Amino acid sequence: MQTETIILAQETAADWWEVEALYDLCFAPGRTALSSYRLRENVPPIAQLCLTARDGGGILAGVIRHWPVRVAGFPVALLGPVAVHPTRQGEGLAALLIFRAVAAARKAGWERVLLVGDASYYGRYGFSRLSDVVMPPPTNPDRVLGMALKPGAWDGVAGDATLWPD
Repeated sequence: MQTETIILAQETAADWWEVEALYDLCFAPGRTALSSYRLRENVPPIAQLCLTARDGGGILAGVIRHWPVRVAGFPVALLGPVAVHPTRQGEGLAALLIFRAVAAARKAGWERVLLVGDASYYGRYGFSRLSDVVMPPPTNPDRVLGMALKPGAWDGVAGDATLWPD
């Protein structure tokens, strides 16, 4: 069995429209009405944590972005969205993007990552529920998840996730 080459790269300004189209395809254009988008408004993403995954022919197969937010004054990388083209789902691209982006966050000095998602899915990557962190309503508190990139990074961090800078 031949394995296809996937090329990961930092998202560039030239990728923007194609990335947005993939997000719309995967999540529908109404995705920006989600509460987590309130923390992304008028804030640039964390460039080195925004990755594209392309096949050997240059076709966009998946993407991931991170945004800077604060919780109780602490800097936090808000993961999301992560999307994989419907024709490429089930190939492990989301896992590749998540692992690489989290590794890049750790290398860049981020201590904590936050996301809104399904605990049974994201738990396999090391995320767990953050009962003391509140995302903008109407976010289901059971879907507020985090990962410490250094031991104890979430210890004692409690409160509302807020815009960067708060």
